[in-house]
Amino acid sequence: MRRFILTGTPGSGKTTLLEELARRGHDVVREAATDVIARRQAAGEAAPWERAGFVDEVADVQRARAAAGPSAAAGAVRFHDRSPVCTEALRIFLGRPASPALTAELDRIGAEATYRREVFFVRGLGFVERTAARRISLADALAFERLHEEVYRARGYRLIEVPAAAVSARADLVEVAVREMLPEV
Repeated sequence: MRRFILTGTPGSGKTTLLEELARRGHDVVREAATDVIARRQAAGEAAPWERAGFVDEVADVQRARAAAGPSAAAGAVRFHDRSPVCTEALRIFLGRPASPALTAELDRIGAEATYRREVFFVRGLGFVERTAARRISLADALAFERLHEEVYRARGYRLIEVPAAAVSARADLVEVAVREMLPEV
């Protein structure tokens, strides 16, 4: 299994790091929640995260993206911008009850060992740029970051710190760690 998760606080640079890894030739899977929000906002829904089915919709997109792509079956390293474990943290952060769909997806990825147990935890940069999809304050982003740590650790994942740094240094750190875990890469 060669699927690695990038997680961390909103605005930490995960997507920029993912784009750098793609530029370096790695297979990547974009974050689902931002795309779900953008699609819903384009359809006129101002705050889609307030909708009851939002978390399940994000998990559905994550599942579809994880299954897609030629590298999924070919054994190449793949980096995912977030995972259903992040969606579980989002559910808790939003104060939503556990849903059967998300619970089933979390059970499935655990049973199938869909992702590596080592997760790249991308630390915040000390600020959060607001976007149409990201309307979180720095204080809430830091609380959300702590919640991600708790949820991942509670599910038995090991967090690999990716400190604030230039994107190239972060990508180098990720590549070195992957080579140490998977020497044949």
